[in-house]
Amino acid sequence: MAYLGGFLLGAMMAIASPAFAQEEMPMPQPSPATEETAPGLTEPFFADVIVKNRPIFQVGSVGNLTARERAQIINRRISSLLGQSETADSITVQYNQAENYATLQVNNRVIMTVIQQDAEDFGVANAQVLANQWAEELNQAFDRPPLAIDVAQRLNATVRNLLQDAIGNLPSLVGALIVILLTWGFAIVVRRIAYSWAQKTEGDHSTELLISRLGYGAIWVIGWVIALGVLGLDFAALLGALGLTSVAIGFSLKDVLSNYIAGVILLAVRPFRIGDQIAIGDYEGTVTEVQLRATTIKTYDGRLIYIPNQEVFSSSITNNTASPRRRTSVIVGVDYEADINQAKAAILKALEELDLVEPSPAPEVLVQELAASTINLEIRFWVDSRRAEFLEMTSQGAQRIKEALDAANIEMPTEIYTLTFRNLPASIQSSPPQG
Repeated sequence: MAYLGGFLLGAMMAIASPAFAQEEMPMPQPSPATEETAPGLTEPFFADVIVKNRPIFQVGSVGNLTARERAQIINRRISSLLGQSETADSITVQYNQAENYATLQVNNRVIMTVIQQDAEDFGVANAQVLANQWAEELNQAFDRPPLAIDVAQRLNATVRNLLQDAIGNLPSLVGALIVILLTWGFAIVVRRIAYSWAQKTEGDHSTELLISRLGYGAIWVIGWVIALGVLGLDFAALLGALGLTSVAIGFSLKDVLSNYIAGVILLAVRPFRIGDQIAIGDYEGTVTEVQLRATTIKTYDGRLIYIPNQEVFSSSITNNTASPRRRTSVIVGVDYEADINQAKAAILKALEELDLVEPSPAPEVLVQELAASTINLEIRFWVDSRRAEFLEMTSQGAQRIKEALDAANIEMPTEIYTLTFRNLPASIQSSPPQG
């Protein structure tokens, strides 16, 4: 009957004020079972009353209203009140001693009703004491607090909400953590197995690293997908968000992604290996490292050059050491009076005496050009393709060829030019030559 009297009092106040009738929160039914029965486990026991995005206090369930539903009704009333003016009037407490309930009002507009059950939930003497406490807290919240207090309250609310969410999602978090730990261990095992297999089959350090990293990354991708599924992530929404942002990300990271993709292709196709001597555009040197983003070359004068893989992939690559042997050539000019066959024999004999000249394919001497004053011979022979040996043997070959032609008395004349003078003065034409 106590709750029935409260309900009748509310109806009388509604007749006096239309606004009160629209905003009055339903009172609990006079059923002892509803006072003693707690909400279901799926509903929180208490919910926050929020003012300006800051929790002020908590309310429990009442009657047929759960704590969440009751807090939503109160929050909606407070938001409506604050939406009409920046600063609301002070909240007053109207206490019905006979029925032991109190109402928090602003200009005869009911914000909420406090009953004896609330007082028992929060361990206070009666509904009037609790109503006065809540009215004071709401009045303080309506006033603009100092910046430090406002920041502290917002941080406190954020931390509390995070803790509540973490506790609610604890089984999912534990399951996702277990999946991540299992993924980490399995990824390490797969990386080692892939690296060992690559060592036996590939024989190239860069490719071995690529295979092990791809296996490691693939396991992590699968593991993260499973972990996010355990957390209840909606993959359709995720893919939709990625679809909307992939264009922007693609444009902003175009160069970076193209370098990584080109690096994967280079490591898979392998136009060169670590230690090869290559020429890419204006750069030439020895490959020291091939990463997913860039290729490192050490030039012959000791400098390190980092070339983006996209530039390497789109350029012409000359691999000087793809074959262990490489052909070099020397051009020499002999006199027109010289015996060409004799010159060829002397040159071939000189090259045979050099140990580092490859006997197969055999050296060859070709008549390249009949120049103005010499017969130019091109001497071709094969040597080691490494740059140091290549230059050294080319130099030794040129030296031996010159010495062999000198020993055979075959002249290597310089360029001879004939000068013809016209319209010379008579004094010069008639003067006898000197000497």
